[in-house]
Amino acid sequence: MKPVMTLHELQSFLTDEFPQVMGPDSGFTLDAVGDGSITMKLIAADRHLRPGGTVSGPTLFTLADVSAYVAILAHIGPVALAVTTNMSINFLIKPPPGTLVAKASILKLGKRLAVVEVAISGKADARTVCHAVATYSIPPER
Repeated sequence: MKPVMTLHELQSFLTDEFPQVMGPDSGFTLDAVGDGSITMKLIAADRHLRPGGTVSGPTLFTLADVSAYVAILAHIGPVALAVTTNMSINFLIKPPPGTLVAKASILKLGKRLAVVEVAISGKADARTVCHAVATYSIPPER
């Protein structure tokens, strides 16, 4: 499955439409777009940590959800209104502060639904810290 948007096109779209994700202080970066996949990173700063110095669950959920969304857009084009309809997430091990790497892979891309698997790891040791599966609804073409 070949992408229809380039890395640069995705970055521009996200900067314009979702500055909270791709703004200068967001901590998110889009690193790669491939056949059926993307790779994103998040620098987990103090605002992303919970007591005990671990990255919070909502931060990991956000990274997984954004990564799934970007993977879908990379393969269907800039459809801002594609939305999450379901997400299952498993927190596997305590994530370290610092850079987190999300690898999103499209499992199914239909006309109305897409299913994406996301594995998030710490950059330092590459151990998977959480695993998510997201289903997105794709709006009909107008």
